[in-house]
Amino acid sequence: MRKKEPENLVIVESPAKAKTINKFLGPNYKVESCLGHIKDLPKNSLGVDINNGFKPTYVLIPGKKKVVEKLKKLSSKADKIFLATDMDREGEAISWHLSQELDHKNKFRIVFNQITKEALQEAVKNPGQIDKNKVDAQQGRRILDRLVGYKLSPLLWDKVKGGLSAGRVQSVAVRLLCEREEEIEKFVPEERWNIGAVFKGKKGKIEALLYQINGKKREIKDERTLRKLVEKIVQANYKVLRVTKAQIKKSPYPPFTTSTLQQTASSVLRFSPARTMKIAQDLYEGQDIGSNERVGLITYMRTDSTRIAKEAQLSARKWIKDNMGKDFIPPRIREYKNKKTSQDAHEAIRPTRVELTPEKVKNYLSPDHYKLYNLIWRRFVASQMADALIDRVTIKIEGDFGGEKYKFKAESKRLKFAGFLKVYEEEKEKSKKMLSLQEGENLKLEKVISKQTFTQPPPRYTEATLIKALEEKGIGRPSTYAPIISTIQQRGYVRWVRGRLFPTPLARIVNTLLIESFPTLIDVDFTAKMEEGLDEIEQGKEKWTNLVRDFYERFQKDLERAQARMKNIREEGLRTSSLRCEKCGREMVVKVGRFGEFLACSGYPQCKNTKPLDQRIGMRCPLSGCDGEIIEKITKKGKSFYTCTNYPRCKFISWEEPVDEMCPYCGFTYIVRKNGGFKCPKCGENIKTTVKKEERIEGIVHEIIKLRRPGFATDNF
Repeated sequence: MRKKEPENLVIVESPAKAKTINKFLGPNYKVESCLGHIKDLPKNSLGVDINNGFKPTYVLIPGKKKVVEKLKKLSSKADKIFLATDMDREGEAISWHLSQELDHKNKFRIVFNQITKEALQEAVKNPGQIDKNKVDAQQGRRILDRLVGYKLSPLLWDKVKGGLSAGRVQSVAVRLLCEREEEIEKFVPEERWNIGAVFKGKKGKIEALLYQINGKKREIKDERTLRKLVEKIVQANYKVLRVTKAQIKKSPYPPFTTSTLQQTASSVLRFSPARTMKIAQDLYEGQDIGSNERVGLITYMRTDSTRIAKEAQLSARKWIKDNMGKDFIPPRIREYKNKKTSQDAHEAIRPTRVELTPEKVKNYLSPDHYKLYNLIWRRFVASQMADALIDRVTIKIEGDFGGEKYKFKAESKRLKFAGFLKVYEEEKEKSKKMLSLQEGENLKLEKVISKQTFTQPPPRYTEATLIKALEEKGIGRPSTYAPIISTIQQRGYVRWVRGRLFPTPLARIVNTLLIESFPTLIDVDFTAKMEEGLDEIEQGKEKWTNLVRDFYERFQKDLERAQARMKNIREEGLRTSSLRCEKCGREMVVKVGRFGEFLACSGYPQCKNTKPLDQRIGMRCPLSGCDGEIIEKITKKGKSFYTCTNYPRCKFISWEEPVDEMCPYCGFTYIVRKNGGFKCPKCGENIKTTVKKEERIEGIVHEIIKLRRPGFATDNF
């Protein structure tokens, strides 16, 4: 007997998603993949009719013709078509384009936050139609980005370098990086001294930190002031002023959103945002977990909401009670507030079935998939658990010398009840031996320790902190964070050095030009307002054509002005104001050539002096102190070497890349990268890993001056 054809066709984006769904819907459903977008604006023309309401022209993406023909053939035999693409704006646009191509009277849109049997069956029972507001929001974004890219890139080709590109949101991200770099360069370190002391009481010793002098916050800015102060401190009489015992609560983090998942995976797992989202997509679309069972392990991973479905909360509480005990369940179900900018369209990222613990599925997942699932599962379960309880003892010590009061403070903590920390802990909660002193108890000062530090510039962005900044400033949305960072790296605007993002000289040139000529386009607040406008389109409060028209009228005026007035870096170069040509004394300018940025004499063609542009590696010079920075230079034969920005006054040079870490063997001030590991240039010892941050000495530690009091431990400066 001939096998009956499936009655219904379900279309998704990816083969992996199709494979998972196919297991849940039974023989009356045929599940096929469209392999992502099938239509887009044309590659070689603008594709937007500016004079006709910004009407877009969409064409089949090259290579998708066979896919569409196959789907048309299958749809002609189906009773119903279910468009089951992802539930974000991109997914809605894909379904819209599929609907246009497939001529069928029974077309339905289905959405589901998780790929499980229950969710799929519920979606098929309650099909809907395509959300045109969501499509319009995606269409508005796409057209805005096309107008900027298609109009602005040729200007950069003419003024800077051929092949450059600029994006509406990406340019703002580059601006953040460039402004941070400028902050770092302009930063002037200020000297600071911290003073600590070791006191002896009846039941032992205690270390404490000076925090107040005569009722005011202590601030010691130079060694001379330090010496005078220490001479008084060592002669003071000390007693315990106050002992405060308290129990503090530590509450769990909310479950993951897209942004917090990317940030945490970056800092904890060292995953890039793009890698995190690829693995999360795999976990969402489905994994084989034995016994011929395939299931989506996590809910939809593009979300800005911390909301959790009630049934998931109850399931988590039951699991916690059964496996950890009732003490680990909070009295009330935990709810988390969303940020004001949250669309709250989908749940937070969580496991679809809490009983599928990381240990149960570990053998079926790749190491990276297991790591990310483990992170998501533990964060979700912890978010529904009781607070951790921590005992804290704070001791304040007061010294008196000649009417001057010196107050020191010490604190110790002990974990009393782990609560959610039993499941999820990003940083180990450190416990110290509980201090045991009595109020009014006299103490003997045994040692004074000072630590010299310097105020630090703001740190360069990591991928994680850049995503955090984008989210806080309202730039981009969950589906765009990873593409933004990938794009600016691919376009040569960013260098990734030891986890930090450095804007390239090219980025700084382009950023300078764009700020001068397009102040609105790459204004952070304006870009955030555009995102809010797109949200209003999705909510049906605004028309996408109005948003695009308002933007384009302003952009077109700036574009015309820039075409006439923007500096031509190709011909003139970008003035440096500080570097002079060593051959003729004229100012050096930055130019962009086929092989990147370089310095050239402004006296060209009379003087043809050129030289490579230095690349900074983010490390202070170990010889010249705070006013020099290590830069990478290239020899004429193409070999890298490292020197100081203060050359020739500073003679530092290294053929291996220096690393700002102390040698654990001899204490030398820096080490170098060598053969995939590290080596000390002084003692020659090989070092497998760099020193952990918490083990580094911050500044110069001195045990203070010889004292006049007998029996007092002293060391010279």
